[in-house]
Amino acid sequence: MNILIDQYSYHLPENKIAKYPLPQRDLSKLLVFKDNMIKESVFKNISNYIPEGSHIIFNNTKVVPARLFFKKESGASIEIFCLEPHNPLEYNMSFDATCSCSWSAVVGNSKKWKGGVLLFNSRGDINAEELNLKAELISKVDDKCIVKFYWDGGYSFSTVLDICGNIPIPPYLNRDTETIDNERYQTTYAKTKGSVAAPTAGLHFTSSVIDSLKLKGIKISEVCLHVGAGTFIPVKSEDVINHKMHAETISISHTELSSLYISLKNSIPITCIGTTSIRTIESLYYFGCNIYKSGEPNTVTQWQPYNTEYKLTILEAIEEIINWMERRGIDKFQSKTEIIIVPGFKFKIANALVTNFHQPKSTLLLLIASFIGNRWREIYDYSLNNNFRFLSYGDSSILFRNNS
Repeated sequence: MNILIDQYSYHLPENKIAKYPLPQRDLSKLLVFKDNMIKESVFKNISNYIPEGSHIIFNNTKVVPARLFFKKESGASIEIFCLEPHNPLEYNMSFDATCSCSWSAVVGNSKKWKGGVLLFNSRGDINAEELNLKAELISKVDDKCIVKFYWDGGYSFSTVLDICGNIPIPPYLNRDTETIDNERYQTTYAKTKGSVAAPTAGLHFTSSVIDSLKLKGIKISEVCLHVGAGTFIPVKSEDVINHKMHAETISISHTELSSLYISLKNSIPITCIGTTSIRTIESLYYFGCNIYKSGEPNTVTQWQPYNTEYKLTILEAIEEIINWMERRGIDKFQSKTEIIIVPGFKFKIANALVTNFHQPKSTLLLLIASFIGNRWREIYDYSLNNNFRFLSYGDSSILFRNNS
């Protein structure tokens, strides 16, 4: 497989990037691509375009305030961007820790931190000062560090982050985190803490939009994929084959998996809200195949969908996961996926995708191209020429596959 990333680029002027969200979530513009036609609408009317009685998949991950600012005795500032738990390894256990825990992190200004303990830069915040938060460098591996945190007061690490941390808004916004981001860089249905980036397609949904979907008899399910910092990393290699995807944790309950199974069995159309939701549910097929082959789900590796032919149907694959869970008495399936969705990918589940407009030369744009084919360029040209707002705080689209 040879995919040259230059074929998935376009000129994105700085003034097309939405630096802030609109005052009202559901008043963003909505591009509709259906039956090979492009039309415009407003997001609050999205229920008009999703088939009655269909099935929608949300990603209920919650963004954590993962950016922490420390200082050395010399006064040098060190930023620690927490990526995922290291010890304890499980998210909930790490968030519940009450005196110390360690995380894999990206460290800004890392050349000035050779070792030793850093003090949190409280900047006069009394609550933060009482925590006496410290950070110790445990090890460095490539561009990541393992950092151990210590604090006083018996608070959970989740509370420590809420007091001391900053929401990690995307770097391409070229601004500091502001108060508005604490609410708006979070979906209204966020539940499970763990992401360092928002599943931005969901930022447009309000309770009234969700109610309008339910009134049409549309089934709503939730999965969870904790979005990692890798979502911001552009493809730098000339050939996509040399790009490395980072593993991200996914989970789905037995109830939701069974609900998805029933919908697929009855040929009910599936709409994914965001690229993270589609990566989660399309990974399910390969988890099922892994169980069938080895008895364990294992991590879905980046190129697994392209390197091996599988004989299972999608229903058989999901049955493998459900049976594996039931044999172990597990109510929630959890594993990791590195899946990359590029042109040539064979979709097993999703018929439609709600998504924002993505960066040039990004894995997310490759996913869009794989979903709707070469029409992606016409859609992006139309959006640029018709005052659509781009990227995380930008406008939305709903895209239907041609065979849906």
